[in-house]
Formats: sequence, C-alpha cells, structure tokens
Amino acid sequence: MSPLPAQDRLAGEVLLAFWKAHILHHAAQGPIYGLWLIEELARHGYRVSPGTLYPLLRRLQRYGWLKAERPHRRGTKQRILYRITPSGMAALDRIREQVRTLHEELATSALRVRADARRTQPR
Repeated sequence: MSPLPAQDRLAGEVLLAFWKAHILHHAAQGPIYGLWLIEELARHGYRVSPGTLYPLLRRLQRYGWLKAERPHRRGTKQRILYRITPSGMAALDRIREQVRTLHEELATSALRVRADARRTQPR
C-alpha cells in the first residue's frame, strides 16, 4: 500500500479533530443536519464527502456527545437532526480551553521564531 499524500495525512491526523470541534460548536447553537454541515465546512474551504461526515456524526453519537432525532415530516425526505448533549457540551468546553491554550503557545512561539529569524538575518 502506498503512503497517503501529505494533504490526506493532514486531514486524517489533524483536520478531523477540528471538524469534530466545529460540529459540536454548531450543535451547541442549535440543531444541525448533514448537508448543512457539508456546506458549512465547504464555506471554510474543506471538501467533506458524506462518506466522511456521516461516520463522523455516528462516532460523536457513540461518544454520547450528539443525539440524533428524526422529526416527523410528510412528503419530503426525512432529515436527521443532531443536537448536542450535556456530555457533548462538557467536551466542547474542554476542547475550547485546550485549543485556547495551544493557540496561545503556538502563536507566541511563531512570533518568537519570526523575531529570532529577523535578528539573525544579515543586514
């Protein structure tokens, strides 16, 4: 089996975690559904297929972070709505704190590296 291209490795290793956090973030604001999430992620530049998104939503359900509901509809395809659960809200709060802490370190470190690079460049 050949290794995955670098972009696919990035998606598999890092972006899925960000997508999960993004899904929980929106579910905390109100009910969400699959097609809307695909469009929302596309708005941010991510092309996510249903074959990637729906297993991700099922995984978040297995963790107990989302609850799926099938509202009663007539004449149209039934849309599954996902709502955040109390444990999903707790997970989102923890993710937000961890992202904030990591962002501060990464951003501060990046600024320090750039400043060091400017100091060491010949003039």
